[in-house]
Amino acid sequence: MKISFAKPALPTEGALAVGVLADRKLTATAALIDEKMGGALTRAMNAGKFEGKAEQTLVLLAPSGLEVARVLLVGLGKPEEIDAAKAEAFGGSAVAALMGGDAHVTLAIDPIEGCSLFPAEIAARAALGARLRAWRFDKYMTKEKKEDKPALKKLQIVLDDHAAAKKHHQSLDCVAEGVLLTRALVSEPANVIFPESLAAEARKLAEDGIEIEVLGEKQMRKLGMGSLLGVAQGSDREPQLVVMRWMGSADRDKAPVAFVGKGVTFDSGGISIKPAGGMEDMKWDMGGAGVVIGLMKALAGRKAKVNAVGVVGLVENMPSGTAQRPGDVVTSMSGQTIEVINTDAEGRLVLADAMWFCQDRFKPSFMVDLATLTGAIVVSLGNEYAGLFSPDDLLAERLTAAGKTVGEPLWRMPLGDAYDKQLKSDIADMKNVGGREGGSITAAQFLKRFTNDVPWAHLDIAGTTWSKKDTATVPKGATAFGLRLLDRMVADHYEDA
Repeated sequence: MKISFAKPALPTEGALAVGVLADRKLTATAALIDEKMGGALTRAMNAGKFEGKAEQTLVLLAPSGLEVARVLLVGLGKPEEIDAAKAEAFGGSAVAALMGGDAHVTLAIDPIEGCSLFPAEIAARAALGARLRAWRFDKYMTKEKKEDKPALKKLQIVLDDHAAAKKHHQSLDCVAEGVLLTRALVSEPANVIFPESLAAEARKLAEDGIEIEVLGEKQMRKLGMGSLLGVAQGSDREPQLVVMRWMGSADRDKAPVAFVGKGVTFDSGGISIKPAGGMEDMKWDMGGAGVVIGLMKALAGRKAKVNAVGVVGLVENMPSGTAQRPGDVVTSMSGQTIEVINTDAEGRLVLADAMWFCQDRFKPSFMVDLATLTGAIVVSLGNEYAGLFSPDDLLAERLTAAGKTVGEPLWRMPLGDAYDKQLKSDIADMKNVGGREGGSITAAQFLKRFTNDVPWAHLDIAGTTWSKKDTATVPKGATAFGLRLLDRMVADHYEDA
């Protein structure tokens, strides 16, 4: 779908989408259309119980007095409540309602009294929302019927200050590129995306100016990464550790910000094998790594003035004659020993070495890890919030604020010695699991032991990486949750002035 910005003009083809505020208050373009149609918009709203609530839509076919095939009303809600997320939902809702029937859609943006956003920002955000919602993963659909395919080819957004909207959209579109890359990687099946092939995808970021380094099994073994390698030993696929560096600060010696991703490209559970039902979903157990790869692309694309490091540990967790067994003891890169009680608690073992490597080599100003780590966080928070764990109040506050701004909400969970004690082992420095109670918390406590007191936060995105339903800006499937909030936090607090 091609997105463009232009001066206001009524279209002569396709569909026209206009905004309506709460209590059926028409925006300027909607009022003009209503007049041309002899009040048909007002009558349709009354008949269809359309009130102008945010994301509400109403389609009018073959409108009299206009040359377009359809007019779409999109609810904006109360003017004072229109923020960046609602502006994105405006564009996403319009595309979702029209993408199946019209090749050309025009979206009209008007000044809104009482709204804190300028029309140019609303337009840019609407374009972002439209692009995110229009994405679909269909590369393996060879017999899809024409009527089931999206017809939408061009979205034109019209407003007076179209040049400012286009300029503002440029950086947002770079973030969209990162989001769509992440969604594509996470959507791929495990026979296509495995450690070596995912590392190959990461290598392509060199074209964006990112420095790439890939460590194989021999290099990791030399570094003492027994924790990560123990997970990988049951698979025929060689594990990989990918290091990505974007040096965007004017001071190349400035401590980088760091992001670490869990990249289990398929998680069978290993010897502690998972039930068969739903195991196909475990192709997206590399969601954290996917976010880190996409985030690095986004930062490089918009030329972020920051030094950033992304580290992803890539393994496949499989049962075989060489697989790690419950009861095995492994030695991590940090020198700490781990008794493996459950081989399905593998993500933390991968992150243990990846995080230690990251802080030891790069001495970052902070480190955030992302992982589809525990089913326990889904039990706690469902699919709406990701779990945030951090002993650092400032970092936690910044992450939470960024998530609220972009519509990727976080809920801060506790940490504490009482949880940490559950990890005590009789024969090693720690076990890789605690009891059933507080499973997501004890997992975070485990990770904390590999931070070496670097400011750190853990995002458990197990409930938010994959959506089972369509939303205004996220179609069913891979979400790339976490990417936009981390990009927002970096932009707000960590880039050069």
